[in-house]
Amino acid sequence: MGERGLSMLLSDMKEGETGKIIRIGGNGALRRRILEMGLLKNAEIYVEKYAPLKDTIEMIVKGYHLSLRVNEASQITVEKLEE
Repeated sequence: MGERGLSMLLSDMKEGETGKIIRIGGNGALRRRILEMGLLKNAEIYVEKYAPLKDTIEMIVKGYHLSLRVNEASQITVEKLEE
């Protein structure tokens, strides 16, 4: 497998995992909002934690903390990076 990791949805990543965005789905306002938050192709994401009810994911992207709803995160395909 080398440096290439497993392709998966951001919403399926676990706490403490790192990934690289390979595709952003969605359309219209949702897609624009995701892009405006800096979630761009090839950006590296570290999943810090899930909220207690698993409704939001807290992550670090480009050095800043960001929270996304799980249904929004399901529009983003990432490549899991091995530590």
